[in-house]
Amino acid sequence: MEAEKKAAMEEAKAEVAADVSLKDLSRRLDNFAKERDWEKHHSPRNLLLAMVGEVGELSELFMWKGEVQKGLPGWEEREKEHLGEELSDVLLYLIRLSDMCGVDLGDAALKKIVKNAVKYPAPSKSA
Repeated sequence: MEAEKKAAMEEAKAEVAADVSLKDLSRRLDNFAKERDWEKHHSPRNLLLAMVGEVGELSELFMWKGEVQKGLPGWEEREKEHLGEELSDVLLYLIRLSDMCGVDLGDAALKKIVKNAVKYPAPSKSA
């Protein structure tokens, strides 16, 4: 078990420098769930509730800190690492939820950016 954990961590570290796509993450999550026979638990409702729980854990990291500046000055490295873990949990549940709902998250996000650009046009720059 320890060897498997080390191998998985090494594989993840090797990909840090590479760009990872939503499709790559989706495929890995699907394989992860299948290997553990977790698919039966991955209904849209269950995934949404799990994601909401993770958002709560993410929120706890900011609780009582007041306004936090970009780059998180004053945060310790262990706090930033924990933040990365919680952000990742939310992202991974979101990707899995979108897959279970048949939504191409990348495509939907790009369409939403275009829709927002029309809805909220940038101010014109005067010459």
